[in-house]
Amino acid sequence: MSGPRRAAVLGSPITHSLSPVLHRAAYEELGLREWTYDRFDVTEADLEHFLGGLGTGWAGLSITMPLKRAIIPLLDSVSPAAASVDTVNTVLPAGPGRWRGDNTDIPGLVAALRERGVTRVPGASVLGAGATASSALAALARMRVPEVTVYVRGPERAAQMRGWGERLGVPVRTAPWEEAADGLRAPLVISTTPAGATDALAHHVPAAGRPLGTLFDVVYDPWPTPLGSAWAARDGALLGGLDLLVHQAVLQVEAMTGRSPAPLAAMRKAGEAALAPRTAPVSRPVGGREPEPRSGHDRIGTDPRTGVRGAGRDGRGERGQDPRNGENREHEEHR
Repeated sequence: MSGPRRAAVLGSPITHSLSPVLHRAAYEELGLREWTYDRFDVTEADLEHFLGGLGTGWAGLSITMPLKRAIIPLLDSVSPAAASVDTVNTVLPAGPGRWRGDNTDIPGLVAALRERGVTRVPGASVLGAGATASSALAALARMRVPEVTVYVRGPERAAQMRGWGERLGVPVRTAPWEEAADGLRAPLVISTTPAGATDALAHHVPAAGRPLGTLFDVVYDPWPTPLGSAWAARDGALLGGLDLLVHQAVLQVEAMTGRSPAPLAAMRKAGEAALAPRTAPVSRPVGGREPEPRSGHDRIGTDPRTGVRGAGRDGRGERGQDPRNGENREHEEHR
């Protein structure tokens, strides 16, 4: 793709999204200095108007909450991955005035685990039952995990997650949230809950001397979470929300620019630098990787076409969280 192109992340709230930091770092590394990546505060009520006002020159959009499912009826097509979980986090042009939805969270989660050597596990636990949890189930289905236990609050959520398991072809057993400490014994634990929801579980991490599996906690701010700190202190393998965020963004950059591979290392450095002021030290390097800080700043403005407020780089996370009930308004993504 030649010439200047535009991309952006849409959602609400969006001010602290890390996506501009990651995508701009990729453009710089790829020599795409005329490309721009912004962010726009777009609600469900604004979404149709915003999409209808997009002109030519757009390479794609990153989608976060509350739009990941709301956008689907406005698209001309969706990928099998997005259709499998009724969730879109990526929108790509499919011809003049036409848009196609995709989901890079699912392969991004698989890629993040693969990077840390986690490719096959005999079982897994998923904490939470929001949209991130359904993407986690889809990722576990791709990894052919034979058994998954999902810890949820309430029978309605439990029924939903069993339904997702049937749809995705992964055996799912549900258990009440009050039993979530039991799930920490699984070879792989994926926490899809918002910040604060798993803090009490930190006291239930198996004692030293008992082998721990891998914890993938999708929170990235604050980091590490109390559960993540306790896990690392007992020499458990630990992945965080930045791992997922970077890997799904890598796939977005490749799809939007047509350039592969995207610069994973540069994107990770930029994300680590943006989060560094809010990141507490852990007892050991997370995943065996020492952070390599870089800097980044941002701006906030208004789209003159739509009057929709947009923002630029200096960001945290765009996922709304409800720590009161251990579930996600949408943690995911993721961005």
